[in-house]
Amino acid sequence: MLSTPPGPTLLGFNVIAVGSILAGIAAAAVMLAIYAAITVRDPMAKRVKALNERREQLKAGIVTANARKRASIVRRNQTTDSIRSFLESLKVLQDSQVKTVQQKLAQAGIRKKEWAVAVILGRMIGPIVLGGLALVFVYLLNYFPEWGSFKRFAAFAVMVIGGYKGPDLFVSNLVSKRTTLIRKGLPDALDLLVICAEAGLTVDAAFNRVARELGRAYPELGDEFALTAIELSFLTERRQAFENLAYRVNLESVKGVVTTMIQTERYGTPLASALRVLSAEFRNERMMRAEEKAARLPAIMTIPLILFILPTLFIVILGPASCSIADSLSGGGGFGPK
Repeated sequence: MLSTPPGPTLLGFNVIAVGSILAGIAAAAVMLAIYAAITVRDPMAKRVKALNERREQLKAGIVTANARKRASIVRRNQTTDSIRSFLESLKVLQDSQVKTVQQKLAQAGIRKKEWAVAVILGRMIGPIVLGGLALVFVYLLNYFPEWGSFKRFAAFAVMVIGGYKGPDLFVSNLVSKRTTLIRKGLPDALDLLVICAEAGLTVDAAFNRVARELGRAYPELGDEFALTAIELSFLTERRQAFENLAYRVNLESVKGVVTTMIQTERYGTPLASALRVLSAEFRNERMMRAEEKAARLPAIMTIPLILFILPTLFIVILGPASCSIADSLSGGGGFGPK
Protein backbone atom coordinates (compact mmCIF):
# COMPACT_ATOMS: atom_id res chain seq x y z
CA MET A 1 0.00 0.00 0.00
CA LEU A 2 1.15 3.49 -0.83
CA SER A 3 1.15 5.75 2.22
CA THR A 4 0.44 9.43 1.89
CA PRO A 5 3.68 11.33 2.33
CA PRO A 6 3.65 13.61 5.37
CA GLY A 7 3.46 17.32 4.83
CA PRO A 8 6.47 19.63 5.06
CA THR A 9 7.83 20.11 8.55
CA LEU A 10 9.86 22.87 10.15
CA LEU A 11 11.56 22.34 13.50
CA GLY A 12 9.41 19.24 14.02
CA PHE A 13 6.08 21.01 13.37
CA ASN A 14 3.75 20.36 10.46
CA VAL A 15 3.76 23.56 8.43
CA ILE A 16 0.28 23.00 6.96
CA ALA A 17 -1.30 22.31 10.36
CA VAL A 18 0.34 25.36 11.95
CA GLY A 19 -0.69 27.52 8.99
CA SER A 20 -4.27 26.29 9.23
CA ILE A 21 -4.41 27.12 12.94
CA LEU A 22 -2.98 30.60 12.36
CA ALA A 23 -5.43 31.19 9.49
CA GLY A 24 -8.34 30.18 11.76
CA ILE A 25 -7.16 32.55 14.48
CA ALA A 26 -6.81 35.38 11.95
CA ALA A 27 -10.32 34.72 10.59
CA ALA A 28 -11.76 34.75 14.12
CA ALA A 29 -9.97 38.02 14.86
CA VAL A 30 -11.35 39.59 11.67
CA MET A 31 -14.89 38.48 12.53
CA LEU A 32 -14.50 39.87 16.06
CA ALA A 33 -13.25 43.20 14.68
CA ILE A 34 -16.21 43.41 12.27
CA TYR A 35 -18.65 42.62 15.09
CA ALA A 36 -17.05 45.28 17.33
CA ALA A 37 -17.24 47.84 14.51
CA ILE A 38 -20.89 47.08 13.73
CA THR A 39 -22.12 47.06 17.34
CA VAL A 40 -20.63 50.40 18.40
CA ARG A 41 -22.73 51.93 21.15
CA ASP A 42 -23.25 55.59 21.75
CA PRO A 43 -21.58 56.49 25.09
CA MET A 44 -24.00 59.39 25.53
CA ALA A 45 -27.14 57.24 25.82
CA LYS A 46 -26.13 55.52 29.05
CA ARG A 47 -24.78 58.77 30.43
CA VAL A 48 -27.99 60.70 29.75
CA LYS A 49 -30.07 57.96 31.37
CA ALA A 50 -27.95 58.02 34.54
CA LEU A 51 -28.08 61.81 34.73
CA ASN A 52 -31.86 61.84 34.38
CA GLU A 53 -32.18 59.28 37.19
CA ARG A 54 -29.96 61.40 39.44
CA ARG A 55 -31.96 64.54 38.61
CA GLU A 56 -35.22 62.80 39.53
CA GLN A 57 -33.74 61.61 42.81
CA LEU A 58 -32.64 65.13 43.72
CA LYS A 59 -36.05 66.52 42.79
CA ALA A 60 -37.68 63.92 45.00
CA GLY A 61 -35.42 64.86 47.89
CA ILE A 62 -36.32 68.54 47.60
CA VAL A 63 -40.05 68.20 47.04
CA THR A 64 -40.66 65.51 49.66
CA ALA A 65 -39.59 66.35 53.19
CA ASN A 66 -40.41 63.04 54.79
CA ALA A 67 -37.56 60.53 54.52
CA ARG A 68 -39.86 57.52 54.26
CA LYS A 69 -41.88 59.06 51.44
CA ARG A 70 -38.67 60.06 49.68
CA ALA A 71 -37.42 56.47 49.86
CA SER A 72 -40.70 55.23 48.40
CA ILE A 73 -40.43 57.64 45.44
CA VAL A 74 -37.01 56.37 44.40
CA ARG A 75 -37.43 53.13 42.46
CA ARG A 76 -35.91 50.19 44.24
CA ASN A 77 -34.72 46.89 42.89
CA GLN A 78 -36.57 43.82 44.13
CA THR A 79 -33.56 41.59 43.54
CA THR A 80 -31.26 43.64 45.75
CA ASP A 81 -33.98 43.90 48.39
CA SER A 82 -34.26 40.12 48.56
CA ILE A 83 -30.45 39.79 48.70
CA ARG A 84 -30.28 42.33 51.52
CA SER A 85 -32.96 40.52 53.52
CA PHE A 86 -31.16 37.20 52.98
CA LEU A 87 -27.82 38.62 54.20
CA GLU A 88 -29.47 40.30 57.17
CA SER A 89 -31.05 37.00 58.16
CA LEU A 90 -27.58 35.43 58.19
CA LYS A 91 -26.18 38.32 60.30
CA VAL A 92 -23.32 38.92 57.83
CA LEU A 93 -24.26 42.42 56.63
CA GLN A 94 -22.31 45.28 58.21
CA ASP A 95 -22.97 48.96 57.56
CA SER A 96 -19.29 49.87 57.27
CA GLN A 97 -18.74 47.09 54.74
CA VAL A 98 -21.74 48.20 52.68
CA LYS A 99 -20.53 51.82 52.65
CA THR A 100 -17.08 50.78 51.46
CA VAL A 101 -18.50 48.70 48.61
CA GLN A 102 -20.91 51.51 47.68
CA GLN A 103 -18.00 53.92 47.32
CA LYS A 104 -16.13 51.43 45.15
CA LEU A 105 -19.19 51.03 42.92
CA ALA A 106 -19.52 54.82 42.65
CA GLN A 107 -15.86 55.09 41.66
CA ALA A 108 -16.43 52.36 39.06
CA GLY A 109 -19.27 54.35 37.50
CA ILE A 110 -22.10 52.15 38.84
CA ARG A 111 -24.72 54.58 40.12
CA LYS A 112 -26.99 52.07 41.82
CA LYS A 113 -25.70 51.82 45.38
CA GLU A 114 -28.06 48.98 46.21
CA TRP A 115 -25.88 46.61 44.15
CA ALA A 116 -23.34 46.65 46.97
CA VAL A 117 -25.21 43.77 48.62
CA ALA A 118 -24.74 41.74 45.41
CA VAL A 119 -20.96 42.16 45.69
CA ILE A 120 -21.06 41.05 49.33
CA LEU A 121 -23.19 38.05 48.33
CA GLY A 122 -20.62 37.20 45.63
CA ARG A 123 -17.88 37.17 48.27
CA MET A 124 -19.87 34.66 50.28
CA ILE A 125 -21.05 32.39 47.45
CA GLY A 126 -17.89 32.51 45.28
CA PRO A 127 -15.62 30.47 47.59
CA ILE A 128 -18.37 27.89 48.13
CA VAL A 129 -19.05 27.42 44.40
CA LEU A 130 -15.46 27.43 43.15
CA GLY A 131 -14.19 25.48 46.12
CA GLY A 132 -16.91 22.87 45.57
CA LEU A 133 -15.97 22.54 41.90
CA ALA A 134 -12.31 22.12 42.81
CA LEU A 135 -13.23 19.52 45.42
CA VAL A 136 -15.29 17.54 42.92
CA PHE A 137 -12.80 17.62 40.03
CA VAL A 138 -9.58 17.27 42.02
CA TYR A 139 -10.53 14.88 44.82
CA LEU A 140 -13.77 13.06 43.96
CA LEU A 141 -13.41 12.57 40.19
CA ASN A 142 -9.60 12.46 40.36
CA TYR A 143 -9.39 14.45 37.13
CA PHE A 144 -5.64 15.02 37.64
CA PRO A 145 -4.28 11.68 38.86
CA GLU A 146 -0.63 12.70 38.42
CA TRP A 147 -0.94 15.52 40.96
CA GLY A 148 0.36 15.02 44.44
CA SER A 149 -1.33 16.01 47.69
CA PHE A 150 0.37 19.40 47.75
CA LYS A 151 -0.78 20.33 44.23
CA ARG A 152 -4.30 19.21 44.99
CA PHE A 153 -4.52 21.31 48.12
CA ALA A 154 -2.91 24.29 46.33
CA ALA A 155 -5.50 24.11 43.54
CA PHE A 156 -8.32 23.92 46.07
CA ALA A 157 -6.92 26.90 48.01
CA VAL A 158 -6.46 28.98 44.85
CA MET A 159 -10.07 28.37 43.79
CA VAL A 160 -11.40 29.31 47.23
CA ILE A 161 -9.31 32.49 47.44
CA GLY A 162 -10.20 33.38 43.85
CA GLY A 163 -13.89 32.99 44.60
CA TYR A 164 -13.60 35.34 47.57
CA LYS A 165 -11.44 37.96 45.86
CA GLY A 166 -13.11 37.73 42.43
CA PRO A 167 -15.87 40.35 42.95
CA ASP A 168 -13.42 42.80 44.57
CA LEU A 169 -10.90 42.34 41.78
CA PHE A 170 -13.59 42.92 39.16
CA VAL A 171 -14.77 46.15 40.80
CA SER A 172 -11.18 47.31 41.40
CA ASN A 173 -10.38 46.74 37.73
CA LEU A 174 -13.34 48.91 36.71
CA VAL A 175 -12.23 51.60 39.16
CA SER A 176 -8.66 51.56 37.84
CA LYS A 177 -9.72 51.85 34.19
CA ARG A 178 -12.18 54.65 34.89
CA THR A 179 -9.68 56.57 37.03
CA THR A 180 -7.10 56.39 34.25
CA LEU A 181 -9.57 57.77 31.71
CA ILE A 182 -10.57 60.62 34.04
CA ARG A 183 -6.93 61.46 34.73
CA LYS A 184 -6.24 61.88 31.02
CA GLY A 185 -8.96 64.47 30.50
CA LEU A 186 -8.63 66.44 33.74
CA PRO A 187 -6.09 69.07 32.50
CA ASP A 188 -8.26 69.86 29.46
CA ALA A 189 -11.33 70.10 31.69
CA LEU A 190 -9.57 72.58 33.98
CA ASP A 191 -8.53 74.71 31.01
CA LEU A 192 -12.15 74.85 29.88
CA LEU A 193 -13.24 75.71 33.43
CA VAL A 194 -10.76 78.60 33.44
CA ILE A 195 -12.18 79.89 30.14
CA CYS A 196 -15.74 79.60 31.44
CA ALA A 197 -14.85 81.34 34.70
CA GLU A 198 -13.15 84.21 32.88
CA ALA A 199 -16.18 84.50 30.58
CA GLY A 200 -18.39 85.20 33.61
CA LEU A 201 -20.28 81.91 33.90
CA THR A 202 -21.32 80.64 37.29
CA VAL A 203 -19.75 77.49 38.72
CA ASP A 204 -22.67 75.18 37.94
CA ALA A 205 -23.03 76.63 34.43
CA ALA A 206 -19.28 76.22 33.87
CA PHE A 207 -19.39 72.58 34.96
CA ASN A 208 -22.38 71.95 32.71
CA ARG A 209 -20.69 73.55 29.69
CA VAL A 210 -17.45 71.62 30.25
CA ALA A 211 -19.46 68.39 30.55
CA ARG A 212 -21.08 69.06 27.17
CA GLU A 213 -17.80 69.91 25.50
CA LEU A 214 -15.91 66.89 26.89
CA GLY A 215 -18.79 64.42 26.63
CA ARG A 216 -17.50 62.83 23.41
CA ALA A 217 -13.76 62.86 24.07
CA TYR A 218 -13.89 61.91 27.75
CA PRO A 219 -17.37 60.53 28.55
CA GLU A 220 -16.43 59.45 32.09
CA LEU A 221 -15.17 62.89 33.07
CA GLY A 222 -18.12 64.54 31.34
CA ASP A 223 -20.46 62.29 33.30
CA GLU A 224 -18.92 63.34 36.62
CA PHE A 225 -18.97 67.03 35.75
CA ALA A 226 -22.58 66.83 34.60
CA LEU A 227 -23.57 65.13 37.84
CA THR A 228 -21.75 67.84 39.80
CA ALA A 229 -23.59 70.55 37.85
CA ILE A 230 -26.94 68.89 38.61
CA GLU A 231 -26.13 68.59 42.31
CA LEU A 232 -24.98 72.21 42.44
CA SER A 233 -28.38 73.21 41.09
CA PHE A 234 -30.47 71.04 43.43
CA LEU A 235 -28.58 70.51 46.68
CA THR A 236 -29.01 73.03 49.44
CA GLU A 237 -25.28 72.99 50.30
CA ARG A 238 -22.92 73.49 47.37
CA ARG A 239 -20.06 72.09 49.42
CA GLN A 240 -21.81 68.71 49.43
CA ALA A 241 -21.85 68.62 45.63
CA PHE A 242 -18.06 69.06 45.47
CA GLU A 243 -17.53 66.47 48.20
CA ASN A 244 -19.68 64.04 46.22
CA LEU A 245 -17.37 64.55 43.24
CA ALA A 246 -14.35 63.59 45.36
CA TYR A 247 -16.34 60.65 46.73
CA ARG A 248 -17.09 59.28 43.24
CA VAL A 249 -13.57 59.68 41.77
CA ASN A 250 -10.58 57.83 43.25
CA LEU A 251 -8.03 60.45 42.21
CA GLU A 252 -5.94 62.83 44.29
CA SER A 253 -6.00 65.45 41.54
CA VAL A 254 -9.80 65.62 41.70
CA LYS A 255 -9.62 65.98 45.46
CA GLY A 256 -7.28 68.93 44.98
CA VAL A 257 -9.74 70.52 42.55
CA VAL A 258 -12.57 69.94 45.03
CA THR A 259 -10.58 71.58 47.82
CA THR A 260 -9.88 74.57 45.59
CA MET A 261 -13.54 74.91 44.62
CA ILE A 262 -14.66 74.75 48.27
CA GLN A 263 -12.13 77.40 49.29
CA THR A 264 -13.18 79.72 46.49
CA GLU A 265 -16.82 79.28 47.49
CA ARG A 266 -16.05 80.03 51.13
CA TYR A 267 -13.49 82.85 50.92
CA GLY A 268 -14.33 84.37 47.54
CA THR A 269 -10.87 83.93 46.05
CA PRO A 270 -10.55 84.21 42.23
CA LEU A 271 -11.42 80.87 40.67
CA ALA A 272 -9.69 81.30 37.31
CA SER A 273 -6.18 81.90 38.69
CA ALA A 274 -6.40 78.93 41.08
CA LEU A 275 -7.64 76.58 38.36
CA ARG A 276 -4.95 77.82 35.98
CA VAL A 277 -2.23 76.87 38.46
CA LEU A 278 -3.81 73.44 39.01
CA SER A 279 -4.07 72.86 35.27
CA ALA A 280 -0.37 73.64 34.77
CA GLU A 281 0.56 71.26 37.58
CA PHE A 282 -1.57 68.46 36.15
CA ARG A 283 -0.09 68.93 32.68
CA ASN A 284 3.44 68.76 34.09
CA GLU A 285 2.47 65.62 36.00
CA ARG A 286 1.07 64.03 32.83
CA MET A 287 4.26 64.88 30.94
CA MET A 288 6.38 63.36 33.71
CA ARG A 289 4.34 60.14 33.60
CA ALA A 290 4.82 59.95 29.83
CA GLU A 291 8.58 60.48 30.19
CA GLU A 292 8.71 57.80 32.87
CA LYS A 293 6.95 55.30 30.61
CA ALA A 294 9.31 56.18 27.74
CA ALA A 295 12.34 55.64 29.99
CA ARG A 296 11.06 52.21 31.06
CA LEU A 297 10.34 51.12 27.49
CA PRO A 298 13.81 49.67 26.62
CA ALA A 299 13.83 47.47 29.72
CA ILE A 300 10.24 46.34 29.11
CA MET A 301 10.89 45.51 25.44
CA THR A 302 13.87 43.26 26.21
CA ILE A 303 11.83 40.18 27.11
CA PRO A 304 9.39 40.40 24.12
CA LEU A 305 12.41 40.97 21.86
CA ILE A 306 14.11 37.80 23.10
CA LEU A 307 10.98 35.63 23.18
CA PHE A 308 9.13 36.68 20.02
CA ILE A 309 11.14 38.85 17.63
CA LEU A 310 14.53 37.10 17.60
CA PRO A 311 13.15 33.52 17.12
CA THR A 312 10.96 34.74 14.26
CA LEU A 313 13.95 36.47 12.69
CA PHE A 314 16.05 33.32 12.97
CA ILE A 315 13.27 31.23 11.40
CA VAL A 316 12.92 33.64 8.47
CA ILE A 317 16.67 33.80 7.85
CA LEU A 318 17.71 30.21 8.56
CA GLY A 319 14.46 28.43 7.66
CA PRO A 320 14.92 28.21 3.87
CA ALA A 321 18.54 27.16 4.23
CA SER A 322 17.71 24.41 6.74
CA CYS A 323 14.88 23.14 4.50
CA SER A 324 17.23 22.99 1.50
CA ILE A 325 19.89 21.13 3.49
CA ALA A 326 17.30 18.67 4.84
CA ASP A 327 15.93 18.01 1.34
CA SER A 328 19.40 17.44 -0.12
CA LEU A 329 20.37 15.05 2.68
CA SER A 330 17.13 13.07 2.47
CA GLY A 331 17.43 12.80 -1.34
CA GLY A 332 20.83 11.19 -1.22
CA GLY A 333 22.71 14.37 -1.86
CA GLY A 334 24.87 14.08 1.28
CA PHE A 335 28.63 14.44 1.44
CA GLY A 336 29.31 10.72 1.98
CA PRO A 337 30.26 8.27 -0.80
CA LYS A 338 27.42 7.23 -3.10
